[in-house]
Amino acid sequence: MCGIAGAVDLARGVDRAEVEPMVETMSCRGPDDAGLWLSEGERPRAAMGHRRLAVVDVPGGRQPMTLEHGGETLLTLVFSGEVYNFRELRRELEGRGHAFRTSSDTEVVLVGWLEWGSEVVERLNGMFAFAIWDTRREELFLVRDRMGVKPLYWYPTPEGVLYGSEPKAILAHPRSEAVLDLDGMRELLAHVKTPGHGIYRGLHEVRPGSWVRVRREGVDVHRYWQLEALEHTEDRDATVAHVRELLDDIVDRQLIADVPLCALLSGGLDSSAITALAAQKLRAQDAGPVRSFSVDFVGYEDSFSADPMRDTPDGPYVRELAEHVAADHSAITLSNDDLTDPDARAAVLAARDVPVSIGDMDTSLYLLFKAIRGRSTVALSGESADEVFGGYRWFHDADAVAADTFPWMAAARTGPLDLSTSHFAPDLRERLDLPDYVDASYRDALAEVPHVDGVSAQERRMREVCYLHLTRFVQILLDRKDRMSMASGLEVRVPFCDHRLVQYVFNTPWALKTFDGREKSLLRAATRDLLPASIVDRVKSPYPSTQDPGYEKALRTSVADLVSDRDAPVRELVDVDALRTAIDAPQDGPSIDTDRAKLESVLQIDAWLRRYRPTLAL
Repeated sequence: MCGIAGAVDLARGVDRAEVEPMVETMSCRGPDDAGLWLSEGERPRAAMGHRRLAVVDVPGGRQPMTLEHGGETLLTLVFSGEVYNFRELRRELEGRGHAFRTSSDTEVVLVGWLEWGSEVVERLNGMFAFAIWDTRREELFLVRDRMGVKPLYWYPTPEGVLYGSEPKAILAHPRSEAVLDLDGMRELLAHVKTPGHGIYRGLHEVRPGSWVRVRREGVDVHRYWQLEALEHTEDRDATVAHVRELLDDIVDRQLIADVPLCALLSGGLDSSAITALAAQKLRAQDAGPVRSFSVDFVGYEDSFSADPMRDTPDGPYVRELAEHVAADHSAITLSNDDLTDPDARAAVLAARDVPVSIGDMDTSLYLLFKAIRGRSTVALSGESADEVFGGYRWFHDADAVAADTFPWMAAARTGPLDLSTSHFAPDLRERLDLPDYVDASYRDALAEVPHVDGVSAQERRMREVCYLHLTRFVQILLDRKDRMSMASGLEVRVPFCDHRLVQYVFNTPWALKTFDGREKSLLRAATRDLLPASIVDRVKSPYPSTQDPGYEKALRTSVADLVSDRDAPVRELVDVDALRTAIDAPQDGPSIDTDRAKLESVLQIDAWLRRYRPTLAL
């Protein structure tokens, strides 16, 4: 994995001194190497920067990578991510007469662009975000993978564009501005992840499955992939077999690395299936046991109390799966001091660039990845299985499904995504009008859903629900996973986001997705032979969150300090009386993440205002 950043200016040219700080902000994403390329001429039109995390072809995959002919540079590429089918593509390109200098997937993309132009992206299987400069045409392409696993942002300027893997790269350039307007604040709070919205005014995110072309004629955007509505013709047994065949191929491809690799293990169906598949394939290759990691909290298992989202603690299931597949397992156990550590919380904000933290669940994920990075460079994750196979509880909540809004919003009355803004100042709440913003976003998303004819009303609605998750909700989680992992230079791969699997399961009727009366029926059936019965039958449990009352007490103390500090920048946005009421409310029993979400939000917004000093246009 890597970080990219750069600029194109087709009028005044680019300045190396202005681009170098952009590249430096990506050092966390690429700690192994750095490079900066400028096009020729007294006023270079393009600058392309790269920070590298070496995973494949460690000695030969340096970037920016150029392709030359007759002493002339034709193409220059900066690439972040992995292409899992690069070996097949390389053989095809060699059959067409192309020669290669390295064994990297980056060079395959570069040579493939020379051969097929932008159509090469339709041949790539992987997670990627890259920029390619065509010297002959003076055109820049910004390209993102189909599911948006890897991020890429762009910021138009009068005669070109600034771009980077994260907003911080773009904000490091003097021609950008960190302005948060009402739409930006709405996007921060609404939990809808509008495709292409970059939070800061003027900042755009390359939409998953799209490329952006920048040239003298202007900027144009093209979607090269999106979910299609196709008739499903296979019966249950064939469907289960097809899912397993895809998973076998996907995990096999994603085990390719020239550096240490591991699996993230929570003891749930998703991560256990990936860990077990990886263990099976590594044994077949005589490559030793799979290495796995989990996160836990001091005293969590002993004092666990069921909450609205979690029925059981992860620990017993993690240990059972690790023993079942003979994994080399490590549990990373965190204390309240770890979770409230100012440096760790600051690192989360620096990784996010905006105050969208979900509190201890972000901090613990960051600390987990930081600990893993000392022993592995690549990790396989079970992320996105719930969106693909229909795993969340609200998929199976008739009221949430029938609600005329995003299902996770309807379920949020008792779940983690609460739209309440009661902690904000009344006039700001009125200007935000979040319900209208969410409704408009919902209508836009529904208008995109592809349908097949001749299905029941329930099947039609469940196709909509699945589409909303695969294009909106999953982006929230993928963004979190990428930022927390790359803050420590750890590459996290997401097998369930393979576009072949996503497209196939999307078109599987809901009756097949739930054929055993449970969530994720297809995944459970496809991997049952690999897993202990207890894990096969375990009810969905989200990423863990501490229940220690001491953690919430520390949050309340921190917010109380802010309320008392008349110079705290967040005071102009919040309802001080409402916060005092929240701070003074009785604290009985275990602390629940949903109950303390407003406290986490206030602390993160204040820290963001202090660090980023954005202009608020609210």
